[in-house]
Amino acid sequence: MSFEEMWAALLPVGRDAWTGGYHRFAWTPPELDCRAWFTDEARRRGLRIEHDPNGNLFAWWDAGSGPAVLTGSHLDSVPGGGAFDGPLGVVSALAAIDRLRAAGFTPRRPIGVAVFAEEEGARFGVACLGSRLLTGAIDPSRARGLRDGDGRTFGEVIAEHGLDPAAIGPDEGLLGRIGCFVELHVEQGRALREPVGVASAIIPHGRWRLDFTGEGNHAGTTLLADRRDPMLPFAHTVLAARRSAAGNDSVATVGKVTVVPGGVNAIPSSVTAWLDARGPTDDAVRRTVEEIAEAARRAAAEHGVTVDLAEESYTEIVGFDHALRDRLALVVGGQARSAEPAPVLPTGAGHDAGVLSARVPTAMLFVRNPTGVSHAPAEHAETGDCLAGVTALAAVLKDLTGG
Repeated sequence: MSFEEMWAALLPVGRDAWTGGYHRFAWTPPELDCRAWFTDEARRRGLRIEHDPNGNLFAWWDAGSGPAVLTGSHLDSVPGGGAFDGPLGVVSALAAIDRLRAAGFTPRRPIGVAVFAEEEGARFGVACLGSRLLTGAIDPSRARGLRDGDGRTFGEVIAEHGLDPAAIGPDEGLLGRIGCFVELHVEQGRALREPVGVASAIIPHGRWRLDFTGEGNHAGTTLLADRRDPMLPFAHTVLAARRSAAGNDSVATVGKVTVVPGGVNAIPSSVTAWLDARGPTDDAVRRTVEEIAEAARRAAAEHGVTVDLAEESYTEIVGFDHALRDRLALVVGGQARSAEPAPVLPTGAGHDAGVLSARVPTAMLFVRNPTGVSHAPAEHAETGDCLAGVTALAAVLKDLTGG
């Protein structure tokens, strides 16, 4: 199947008919359908399928010998997300292998295509969970106890799908077989002016949970002076997040909130919110979060409410392997018939490539996004640019495997 045919087959899976957004959460039917699609496509190409203990999926072109060149991305989505974030890298990887085979190329090193589990963290709250487990970036006991919105643990869910919760964690044997990882991804901004670019770094980013606890009561009969309403310090905190981010050249977002009991005519007993903060340096992000936390504590005290803040995940600045990055820029620039290397740019989005960079050399290719929108239905890449990405990735794989 061509890139266009594969893309068309995957496009309807998990798509909301009204909004056009995607709901492909880890180990739910839409994401499982995506995994089945990938497995079928890999087998159609004669690739060997491998599942690691952490729910990550791999398809191997077992040619040549030595450390493998791994590519791929993920198939899960944020709530109401776009079509391209994750799947573009997976479909492009299969299409790149098709290009190489059609040209009669046989690699001197194995080539693998990865589908990493729970990259978005939309179900269990920790982004890049599959790659974090693989590399040892998260404690397995903590991962087993992570809960989804229905209160089900990560360990319980994966056990239902044939994985052993006791076996999750670092896989040194698998990591030892990977020579490098190159992830192709749609650009999640609007800085790229060429069809394909190369990532220089991922800026620091993290997630924090804020729990405001007050006292539930009747909305109509409770005097204002008698209330311990957690919604009020929460609202102060959201405004403080915007101020602190602006003052530290960072960004801060509160995009998820849970209110208990959630009744129109009831004062909440608790409000739980999740803060996403990112910035140019680790100091900037840490300073932003501490200022937000202090504002939350002051507002909570004023309204007779308690607040707890917990860090759920944090990734320091990730500079991709310089030699690999520069090599990709030259290869991609050559494919574009340019005398100059491909453009190199940083990103504010987290990726499995950033997590894997602690253990293996990694790099990223970006495909231009004309809307600049991501994690929303308007996320887009033109077909011509996607095909340019396939061409670039095929050239990179050929270069890295001894072509």
